[in-house]
Amino acid sequence: MKIATWNVNSIRTRKEQVLDWLNYQDVDVLCLQETKVIDQDFPRTPFEEMGYAVAVSGQKAYNGVAIFSKHPLEAVSCGFSPIVGEAITGKFDEQKRVITAVVDGIRLVNVYIPNGSSVGSDKYQYKLHWLEILNQYLQQLLQAETKICLCGDFNVAPENRDIYDPKKGDTNHIMASPEERSAIALIQSLGFQDAFRKFTEEGGHYSWWDYRTRAFSRDRGWRIDHHFLTPELYQKAVNCWIDRAPRKQEKPSDHTPVIVEF
Repeated sequence: MKIATWNVNSIRTRKEQVLDWLNYQDVDVLCLQETKVIDQDFPRTPFEEMGYAVAVSGQKAYNGVAIFSKHPLEAVSCGFSPIVGEAITGKFDEQKRVITAVVDGIRLVNVYIPNGSSVGSDKYQYKLHWLEILNQYLQQLLQAETKICLCGDFNVAPENRDIYDPKKGDTNHIMASPEERSAIALIQSLGFQDAFRKFTEEGGHYSWWDYRTRAFSRDRGWRIDHHFLTPELYQKAVNCWIDRAPRKQEKPSDHTPVIVEF
């Protein structure tokens, strides 16, 4: 089985790119982030015609997550509240950033973690609180599940080797601040392991390049899209790689897919 994650930065804008990519990669599951469309306007039909079941949770112009699967989608839920309850979730389900489903015995958790804007800002505090709720959400899932694939756009580079300029990891930079990295480390301490690092130790591998600085042509990237696996799944993983090809297309997403294979 191959499971991919991809922040497409608008599914309607990049529908044809996603369709083309699925034709040549032929993944079993594709988890999308930043779909930027309400559920009734999601372009389901061409993906369903390819044989994918489609589950979505979206909003107009911002955020949004989706799961495509060649296997039946079971136990689908959107947001934090179905798992941790509204008292804990509060306002944090207003933004559509979490969707989960069981596919062939694997619990998929597809997340689009807030960017945080800048360290110390209100959006940064929102991001840290969001990550705290995600931790509680995962703890609840782990009480009943042993095979969980947590994937998506995390907007966090876990280590300095995940940034084109490792020094940015030492300067309290957004997406690499100690608080953000600590939150990810706490999630990993629940038993989640980085699938990409099982197979690739060196730096220089990225999944996101900023549009504004011609970052892709200069390979000034960050590795912020991840698959974190529970131990049983981690042992079964046989490969995990970043496919840079979609980022080379005309008017691409600023992210590119990351695929894990079992």
